[in-house]
Amino acid sequence: MRTDKVTFTGSLGETLAARLERPPGPARAHALFAHCFSCSKDVHAAQRISRRLTRHGIAVLRFDFTGLGQSEGDFANTNFSSNIEDLVKAAQWLAAEHAAPGLLIGHSLGGAAVIAAAARLPGVRAVATIGAPADAAHVRKQFMDQLADIERDGEAQVMLAGRPFRIRKQFLDDIEGHTLDGAIASLRAAVLIAHAPRDETVSIDNATRLFVAARHPKTFLSLDGADHLLSDEADARHAADVIAAWALRYAGDPDLPEPPRAPDGSAALVEETGLGGYHCWAAAGPHAFIVDEPESMGGLEGGPHPFQLLCASLAACTTMTLRMYARRKGHDLGRIRTLVTHERNTGGEGPADIFRRVISVEGGAGDLSGKLLEIAGKCPVHRTLERASRIETEAADHS
Repeated sequence: MRTDKVTFTGSLGETLAARLERPPGPARAHALFAHCFSCSKDVHAAQRISRRLTRHGIAVLRFDFTGLGQSEGDFANTNFSSNIEDLVKAAQWLAAEHAAPGLLIGHSLGGAAVIAAAARLPGVRAVATIGAPADAAHVRKQFMDQLADIERDGEAQVMLAGRPFRIRKQFLDDIEGHTLDGAIASLRAAVLIAHAPRDETVSIDNATRLFVAARHPKTFLSLDGADHLLSDEADARHAADVIAAWALRYAGDPDLPEPPRAPDGSAALVEETGLGGYHCWAAAGPHAFIVDEPESMGGLEGGPHPFQLLCASLAACTTMTLRMYARRKGHDLGRIRTLVTHERNTGGEGPADIFRRVISVEGGAGDLSGKLLEIAGKCPVHRTLERASRIETEAADHS
């Protein structure tokens, strides 16, 4: 996963802070994440879900609404309508710099916001909510004790999640006009409603109301045992994994081409995927994986580059050779770890390439340490690299 710190201009003209989480290799989809009321882009649920989604090839932009987190502006000047506009601005930035979001994800009031914003974003093909209320006015419950003060004085300071915020009457007036039944019913996108049955902040009745109002295709995900903020990391991972599998059906770009099959068990075959400059499938026996070059070399960094694979080959062969030796001799050897690095010899003398190998054994090698180094030098890949090889190349016969 790679994280880029970015900024864009929000609905009120302020600079909003954001993070774009990018998967290694080509993104299969682009998503926009809206955090919960009075939270920030760095709340655990937003962080964990966004980063988990990158494992599935989904790039995620999460940002701080105006006046929250690291974004500029006064929270007291914002309302639900400005949040929706901030979402639209975020989507426009993502479309201009990378690709339009096909997936919107919203947590709590952020879930209500993505439902309302989706109609403004024609590229959205999937909308997922987590613990979302069925109407924006639900947030009034978080400062019920100050409602009279806000109505009388025009504003009041309230405590939300242990932090003081100024809430103005214009905020209350704005949320009263936002019910989501009609908005979700008119969505031309797949909908996933995720909710914890024992959510004490936003009751499960809200999920029922949203699910009934939504049109097909719609999906319900029960976050059994989770709390409203998905405080347990396992709950966030579960939500992210299900959302990814569901969303890629609707909002994903075309999948990678199928990996090639090596012609026999001893051969290796590498074939370009057509994505990026150097992105390739590698097949070795029944196994397939991605190889690529780093971004600095014009690649997408979707997998290890060739010299990393060469280092891994030497490290693997060393580790396995030592284990074979220990078993044959009956030695109770701890877990073996081999680190290999590669560098070019620029000194002008000796071999052009230098592989540095560091071997460690869990619990220490004891009196075997000297013998281990001797045996490591006998691993087949070590010997292959040390002696000269002949490479014969020919063009394939396509007749």
